[in-house]
Amino acid sequence: MNDTHGDHPGKDDEATAAGPDPATWDSMACWTEAEREYWFLGPRSGGMPGMVRRIRRILDVSQRGLAALLGVSQSVVARWETGRTCPRVRVVERMLGMARLRATVHDEDTGEQVGPMRADCARKHGGSRFPAHTDLRATGWWVPRAERSMTTVAYFTIRDRSRRRRDPSIRYRTGLAKAWERRTWGVPDDHPALHQLAAEAEHLDELREARRLARQRAA
Repeated sequence: MNDTHGDHPGKDDEATAAGPDPATWDSMACWTEAEREYWFLGPRSGGMPGMVRRIRRILDVSQRGLAALLGVSQSVVARWETGRTCPRVRVVERMLGMARLRATVHDEDTGEQVGPMRADCARKHGGSRFPAHTDLRATGWWVPRAERSMTTVAYFTIRDRSRRRRDPSIRYRTGLAKAWERRTWGVPDDHPALHQLAAEAEHLDELREARRLARQRAA
C-alpha cells in the first residue's frame, strides 16, 4: 500500500479509510490515493446534500431557482449542497412538499416505521403538554391541589363537577417507580387522549363501587 501520510500531514490510516470529507468534494486534487480508491468503489449515499440536489432535479430548477422558491440566497443552497451547512427541518419539509415527496422514519433495529406522537394527547390544565418521556395514567377525577384532603365539602363538589365534565386527574411517575411500571405493564406507544383517560377514571369508579358493594355483602 502506498504511503499517503505525506500528502495529508497528521491523518492516520483509519481516517483515510473512512473516505473523503464531503465538505471538500469541490476539489479532488488534494485527495490521497486511498481516498480516491474509496471514492471510486461505487455510488455513495448523498446524505442531505444529495437530497437537496435530488429535489432540485425533480423540480428542474437551478440553485438560483430553488433559492427563489424558498426565499433564500443562492449561496445558502450552495452551502447545503456542499455539506457546509444543513437546512432546517421546516425548510426540508417545505422542499419535500414542493417535490411531492414524503419522508418517513424507521427503527434501525426492526425496520418498522415510526411516526410522531399524537397531536390530540391529553394536556395539563394550563394547556401545556405532559413530558414526552412520561407514561400518563388516570387516578380519578381532577381536584385542585389545595382541596385534595378529602375532608371538605369543596373536595366532593369539585370532584363531582370534574366527573360530569369528564376531566380526569392525570398523573405520571418517574425514576424507579416508572421503571417498575414499565417492567410490569410495558412501555405505552404514546400518550392517551383525554377521553381515553376519562374512560380509565370511570373504570376506577366502577372498581371502587364493586369493592364497596362487596364489603357491604361481607358485613
